[in-house]
Amino acid sequence: MKIMAVDYGDVRTGLAVCDRTEFLASPIGTIEERNMQMLAMKVAHMAEQYEVGEIIVGLPLNMNGSKGPRAEKCEAFAQLLGNLTELPVNMWDERSTTVTAHNILNETDVRGKKRKAVVDTVAATVILEGYLEYRRKNKQ
Repeated sequence: MKIMAVDYGDVRTGLAVCDRTEFLASPIGTIEERNMQMLAMKVAHMAEQYEVGEIIVGLPLNMNGSKGPRAEKCEAFAQLLGNLTELPVNMWDERSTTVTAHNILNETDVRGKKRKAVVDTVAATVILEGYLEYRRKNKQ
């Protein structure tokens, strides 16, 4: 099944999708949209376009596992997205994914404006890779 991951942001939201075998996660782009309702509509459209069967929204928990204002905002976005699509929309712990994304970009020497443009899609890809790994380890 194809799965889409969403790294929700106030300005830019990164998206990634995996192949049907759930092996390879690939970034598919960034949506620049500040209005949560419009963003949810655009993400729902992308999910339809890529024919995904599930959407994962990154949940930025605090390091102690508690939810802060950012996590609550991501949950509100996921609920809105769930109301717009018949697909399952689930949350996935994304602690440290942005740090990991920056480390990947450091290793590949991506700098400046180009870095700003891709960090959200890389973070979405890292979220999706974590979720896919979890699914592989917990297959029944």
